[in-house]
Amino acid sequence: MEKSKETHSAKVLGPLHIWALGVGIVLVGQFMGWNFSIVKGGSLGSIIACWIIGVLYISLIMINTEMGAVIPSAGGQYGMAKHFLGPLAAFNIGLMLVFQYVMLEAADALVIGEILATIHPDVQPLPYIIFSLLVLTFMNYRGLHATLNLNIVLTGISFATILILLFSTKFYSTTGSIINLSGLTNGLPYGWMGILGALQFGCWFYLGIEGTALAAEECKSKERALPVGSIAGILTLILGATITWYVCSGLIQADILSNSIYPLFDAAKETKIAGVINILFLGTVLSCIASANGCIADASRAWASMANDTLIPEVFSVLHPKYKTPYRAIVFLLPIALAFGFTGLLDEVITFSILSALLAYILTALMMIKFRKMYPLGVIDRGYVSPWHPIPSIIVLVLSLATMAGMYFGYSINIISGIGFYLIASIWFVMHRSKFLNIESFISTEDSNWPRPKGY
Repeated sequence: MEKSKETHSAKVLGPLHIWALGVGIVLVGQFMGWNFSIVKGGSLGSIIACWIIGVLYISLIMINTEMGAVIPSAGGQYGMAKHFLGPLAAFNIGLMLVFQYVMLEAADALVIGEILATIHPDVQPLPYIIFSLLVLTFMNYRGLHATLNLNIVLTGISFATILILLFSTKFYSTTGSIINLSGLTNGLPYGWMGILGALQFGCWFYLGIEGTALAAEECKSKERALPVGSIAGILTLILGATITWYVCSGLIQADILSNSIYPLFDAAKETKIAGVINILFLGTVLSCIASANGCIADASRAWASMANDTLIPEVFSVLHPKYKTPYRAIVFLLPIALAFGFTGLLDEVITFSILSALLAYILTALMMIKFRKMYPLGVIDRGYVSPWHPIPSIIVLVLSLATMAGMYFGYSINIISGIGFYLIASIWFVMHRSKFLNIESFISTEDSNWPRPKGY
């Protein structure tokens, strides 16, 4: 163990940074991936799934923020799990978070490559992808504050391009609008069962917004920054998701839209307006960059938190002596993201990211129920109280399990493989890595002033 390592990050983030972290990671889901929901549920199934999953994420934000605002250490849901569920659950949630974000980063790289290839047949996207991820990795290496300042700009521009596309369709005009929902959409071709299947890719509109809790340790006031930034973020995403579905479904035939790599860019091409096409090209690229930027930040902090608690080798927990960032974790995860990105299997990469997230959501909902039993209201100070408990936790549990059931239609092998991977990882942890667990490092002393949990 390196005695000189530092484990406290600089407290520099405010609500706008939290909004940029959450929305910046997720907004790319409006530029790609969500449209695979049309394959499984049709056009109407896609938008219904979008709103149902929106309810899941609103509930998740509520419970995440309450627990995240009181946990003294970094790591988001991982930090919560180590306090409320123990080492094995914490190891699994940490691993799920890492792969959720690494796979999302890989999907970003894949889409950047595909859209750059549209410029000219001779364009080789690989150097640009590697260069952009190297630059983003270096920025994360230098510090989260500057990284998220960049995300504020990238996310703002990307969201603005969606609005520009919307207004270019003249949707507000009864005679001049080019939106044709009745002629291009295909309703519910598989009935209500199709909605269940569509829930899987409906997650892509929002997946990653819960990562705002990973930056809790670096907030100037997490009791204010987390709830304000996270709630503003989820509202932004619900609005953007609805606009995205409306514009794309009104400009592109459903069977074509369902297989598009970059649906918003394809929708822009249907307007025949050169300026709008160029703007959406820019928006797609910037949204991928912003997402990859946030994914690097979140995945590295989850990995470093696990290392700091000795669940994985401690070498990854060391902070840079000048920049106070988990630089070893940041550098270590880069080649893994690149490797998955260049498989070329966008829907497969997205599916593993979604599965990892859903498993973490189920454990998070169980954590919230246990947290309220251990520390009822009034026992410890809370910066935010999730209303209507335990309803949000039940919603997260039910909708996460329903989404996994819908994922079975078409991706049963992925589910079995993913769960098998986490099972093997758990066996490795119990049989091997748990021998190196330093219980003093694992149990934080910063919450030593909390009373003994009720019933323990």
